[in-house]
Order: sequence, then C-alpha cells, then structure tokens
Amino acid sequence: MPWEGGTLSDGTPLGALLIQEGLLTEAQLDAALAEQARSGKPLGRLLIEQGTISEAELVRTLAHQVGLEFVDLTERVADPSVASVVSESLARRYQAIPIGWEDGRLVVAMADPSNVFAVDDIRALAGAEVKTVVATATQIVETIDQLYRADSEVDAVVQAAADEHDDGEDITGVTEVVEDAPIVKFVNLLITQAAQDRASDIHVEPTETDLRIRFRIDGVLHEVMRSPRSIQAGVISRLKVMADINIAERRVPQDGRISMKVGGRAIDLRVATLPTVYGEKVVMRILDKGQALLRLEELGFLPETLSRYEVCYRKPYGLILVTGPTGSGKSTTLYATLNQVNEAHRNIITVEDPVEYRLPGINQVQINPKAGLTFASALRSILRSDPDIVLVGEIRDRETAVIGVEAALTGHLVLSTLHTNDAASTPLRLTEMGVEPFLVTSALDCVVAQRLARRLCDKCKEPYQPTESELQQAGWPLEDLEGSEWPTLYRTVGCTACGRTGFRGRFAIHEVMPVTEEIERLVIDQRSTEEIQKVAVMQGMLTLRDDGLRKVGQGLTTLEEVFRVVA
Repeated sequence: MPWEGGTLSDGTPLGALLIQEGLLTEAQLDAALAEQARSGKPLGRLLIEQGTISEAELVRTLAHQVGLEFVDLTERVADPSVASVVSESLARRYQAIPIGWEDGRLVVAMADPSNVFAVDDIRALAGAEVKTVVATATQIVETIDQLYRADSEVDAVVQAAADEHDDGEDITGVTEVVEDAPIVKFVNLLITQAAQDRASDIHVEPTETDLRIRFRIDGVLHEVMRSPRSIQAGVISRLKVMADINIAERRVPQDGRISMKVGGRAIDLRVATLPTVYGEKVVMRILDKGQALLRLEELGFLPETLSRYEVCYRKPYGLILVTGPTGSGKSTTLYATLNQVNEAHRNIITVEDPVEYRLPGINQVQINPKAGLTFASALRSILRSDPDIVLVGEIRDRETAVIGVEAALTGHLVLSTLHTNDAASTPLRLTEMGVEPFLVTSALDCVVAQRLARRLCDKCKEPYQPTESELQQAGWPLEDLEGSEWPTLYRTVGCTACGRTGFRGRFAIHEVMPVTEEIERLVIDQRSTEEIQKVAVMQGMLTLRDDGLRKVGQGLTTLEEVFRVVA
C-alpha cells in the first residue's frame, strides 16, 4: 500500500503531506513519530489507530497525491450485476470490487491500486480494460459482504431442497430431511445473512402457497425471501432439531435455544414455534451478547434524565420498575443498571424467563413452570439466599408483585419490568393487580418508561429547516425559540451503509419518574394518571414525547420516527 511506509513514491514524507492538507498538526505528527519509533508500526496505520485521522481521509489524500480517483463506497452504489464479474474469493484476496462501467471500461475499487497482478486478472476475467479507483479497505470488505450476499447461494440451495422434497407435510423419514445437505445449508445461510444484516429476529412463516422469511432490522420487519412450500417441513424440522425441540409435536407452541458461530463470533438464538393454520411458524431472536454489557450512558439517556435515575438506583433498597411494550429494550436497561451496581461486596440474584444473557458475577435463575419454579416461588427462595439486589424479569401477577414489594420494603433493591404505557400509570397498575396503595407508595422508588427509536444514518441524513406549523403540530415548545436560532432538523435519505432505509441502529427514549411525597399522596388518594403525570412534569420529569423531541433537535432521529413510537 502506498501509505504503509512513512514516505510516498515521489519522496514526499507522509507526515508533511498530511500537515499540508490540514489533517495533522506538527505536535500530532511529533507524537505519532515518537510512537512509531517505539512500536515500529507504519505511520498511516498508527494515525488511524490513534483516531487522529480517519482511514477515508488518509486514503483520499494519498489517492489524490498519486493522481487517482477516490471513491466513498457508502455514497456510490455498486451494481451487483457488475460485481459478479469477479468471484467473492478473488475479490477478498485482492481487496478489489467492480462497481460499474465507464466509457467501456470496468471501474474497479481497490484498496491497493498498485497491485498489477490483481488488475491483470480482473482485466482477463472481464474481457475489458480496467479503470482503477481507490477506496478504503474497510469499505471494500463491507461492500463485498453486501454484494456477495447469501441470496444467489440460497436460491440454488432452495431449488436443490425443493427438488428433493415434494411433499412438505410428510414427517416420515424426518431424520433424513433435517440432515439433508441443502436444508442444512439453507438454514445456516439464513442465520448468517440475518447476522450480517444486523437483524434482531428471524421470522420463518408458512403461508398457503410458500414459505416467507422476514428479518426485523432496527425494530421494523423486512421481507427478504419467499421459498417453495415444499421445503417447509425440512426447514422447520431442522430448526427444531438445532434448538433441541420435539420435532414430532406440531400442535402446541415450543421454545428452545441455538448456539452457533457466525463470521467468527458466537451468537445465541432464542427459538419459539407457534402452530398456525398453514403449519408451524418459527421466530428466532438473535441475542447479541454485547448488548448485555452496555453502560447506561450508551442507551440514549439525556444527562439530566440519567442523573435523576442514578439517584434512585444508587439507593440501598426500594423497587425500580422499567415499563414499556414488548421489544422496547426494558431488559437491556435493567442489565445496564446491574452493570453499574455489580460490585464484589454485593450479592445480586436474578430470576428470568428465559435467561437471555449470561452476566459475569451475577447469580441467574431460570424459571421452570413445569417443575413448579414460577416467578413467585423463585422470588421467595431468592429472598432466603441473602441477596442485596434482586432482578425479577417481569411482574406478571399479584403474587409476584406483592413479594417484590415486600422485598423492597425489607431492605432489598428490587429491579423489574411491567407492561404499562407510561411512568405515571404504573403505580395504579400495581394497585389494580391487587397490591395495597400504601404498600405501593412505600416500596416504589422510581419508574422508567421507555421506547426504542431508530437512529438516523450519519452517512446520509439531510438537514432542513422546519416550518413553524410543522413544529407547532409536533408540540415543539415554540416559546423556547423566541430570540434564539430556529432548530435545524434532519430527514432520511438512504445509502448503502443503512440499506437504503435512512436509519442505522436504535436508541431509547425515556421518561424517569421518581416517586416523591406528592405523587405518593396522589396514589393513596387513587387520583387519575393525568394528575400524577402533571405533578411529575412540574417536578422536572420529561415525558416520552418531550425526550423524543429533544433527541430530534440533537439530530439523532426524525419527527416522524418519534411519533411512530410515542403516542
């Protein structure tokens, strides 16, 4: 590579060129050269590792210096039909990817355009002249991953499987079906593709005419393929075998777990089957172990909201509830909270259904209703095991709620989740479940309500100036804008980095309601949710909508996305 050394081919020192381009200061260069003398690493690679410059800035500068065109592959869409000129193995070996045609020449993005052997090989394969452009090695690898997807391979595998299995409903010889090479390959490709696409769930759904596959990416379902109905039995049986589920039982829902390696990293999948009129539907939740080790700061808390929450979870006892619908990140928030309080002098025990992530230094209990181990019975046993902090996966019934409340009143910090729409309605939900209002107010210390919103793609989001009517309709506090600059908001565009959706990743929108004396009185008096919310807002609580609007103002997401997840 031209930048692997400290000097370019024309004799210009790399450091001098970067200073000339305004990407580096003399002080930064001196520090990097001192580190280079110590480590022996190439200067360019060292500067990227230190975060002084980005890989794209370095490659762009060097490409211009040697008279070559630089291409940002997150902005320029590569044509899959053109990429197929070169095999995936060759593209990876040479770190080169054909991206289009120009004046009869094949345009090839390369990490190392000086590799004449690569250029010659691609020219021979294409039967045409080659125009080389430069791109970063990272972007080339990402583009190869996207273009040489499993799709074409899946089509071939599906066809092979369909040819072999004409009757999808016959379970005789099921062992041969689930061990059959095309079926095994199809399932493995399906999971690999989902992991590459950052999917959180895989839906395998039998329909009247075919087998539909959908991925949930950033909270939204996308259809990725439809396969012949003839492979349905084989695919579903294979998944059930992998998850250690009874393959002969098709009448009742079942669940299991799969552990496997994808792209060198270990992933766990939580598998659930559901009998439907057209056969069993299978949903696989992909569990990213990195999610369990997140810090609260990484979840999207505003500084003032986080400080309100921290006051509550730092207390030695009390009940903290995280509320929201299914899939709103409640468990992730609780795990992140446990990571904050997980210290050697504390005994932390969790009771979950199921245990999704294994946490170091924490005792985790999986409930087993068939064996009589329910949330309530497990919680009773836990309280005899001298815990300091208890996490209950979910409060589902009166018995669990009462035991959790009593545990909070007897010197334990209890963390749990509950299904309510907002923080203010949570105390009343507990009283509806049969917990006495005076017990609720004595034990309940804090309620966190949350939703997950999609994060705008940093590569392609587009700024714009909203109109006054747009802001008014959104409930933006216009009185705060008097005498200050009109806010700059962002809208989606779509690029290869975000799969043309305009969004990449998610963050949480929160409202944190500490239970103060005033709120306690309202709960005991059985006052309405609206009155409780009004007092909480007066005491400084940001509602879900207000928290979302602040994050729109920070350029994290769009107004439409906030309204999609917040009523």
